[in-house]
Amino acid sequence: MSALLLYCSTDGQTKKIMTHIANELRQQGYECDVRDLTAVHHSLNLSAYNKVLVGASIRYGYFNKVLDKFITQHLSQLNSMPSAFFGVNLTARKAEKSTPETNAYMRKFLDKTPWKPRLTGVFAGALLYPRYKWIDRVMIQLIMKMTKGETDPTKEIEIY
Repeated sequence: MSALLLYCSTDGQTKKIMTHIANELRQQGYECDVRDLTAVHHSLNLSAYNKVLVGASIRYGYFNKVLDKFITQHLSQLNSMPSAFFGVNLTARKAEKSTPETNAYMRKFLDKTPWKPRLTGVFAGALLYPRYKWIDRVMIQLIMKMTKGETDPTKEIEIY
């Protein structure tokens, strides 16, 4: 059984999650191709795979635009084969926002996309202040302060 695992990662956490999923699937006997969607979305042949998993991160309220382009380009194939999607956003760090049904970004995406993945999920990801550019660190600190999250710029936290 072959699976295509695609990710859009801003700071590397979505790639890290996808790599972990690929390792788990390989232990179950799957052949997995893990690809960066931003690099390959135009040249993909989904018919070479039995299943597709897509993971994408939120940055400042939005998924990468390449995700919508990929969905538009491959919509009929995505909807006719086993497919799944997960989002990565810090909002999911809160228990009441940690499912696709309760996470605003996931709800918004799933409501507007014509793609109907059979499985969906959401992960909180990571808060990596020391690795962010100055403007990103300040913006994320502001958002975290407003939502009662961690604001210490020296912290690196992985949230599952």
